[in-house]
Amino acid sequence: MNPMNEVRIEKATVSIGVGEAGEKLSRAITLLENMFDQTPVKTFSKVTNPEWGIRKKQPIACKLTLRGEKADKAIDMVLEGISRNIKPTQFDAQGNLSFGIKEHIDIPGMRYNPDIGIFGMNVSVTFEKPGYRISRRKIQQKKVPQKHRISKEETMKFMEENFKVNYVTE
Repeated sequence: MNPMNEVRIEKATVSIGVGEAGEKLSRAITLLENMFDQTPVKTFSKVTNPEWGIRKKQPIACKLTLRGEKADKAIDMVLEGISRNIKPTQFDAQGNLSFGIKEHIDIPGMRYNPDIGIFGMNVSVTFEKPGYRISRRKIQQKKVPQKHRISKEETMKFMEENFKVNYVTE
């Protein structure tokens, strides 16, 4: 296979949406630090919603971006929490994967801590091929050609080979 056509993981993003600032958000941050040994960042609301009690620019969630070997280990660990079952609809047209975990205690090795509580999380995995840097570089920035972009099928094959994922239709 041409080495320029090999699919690889660019990053894995894990986020916990709490919906409010304060103690609950700090417990979610502590949970992500304990799970992945990396400091998460707070994310802020973009609009005011009085029905939910949210003001603009109020911290309401936290997220963590993992790259390289850490991303591979995290994806492997989190996939165990959903029994390695993924729906084909969880892949988008660009080949990215997004799925959720209802409770973090479903992940093997994670135990319930009454000081932290139980949180669900969203996991997004972004894939790339060698040469994708042309879309991010500062000088002579260009678009990735259509024939070099990742398809949904390529990503599904990559996940099946490297992470032993099962595809379910529900």
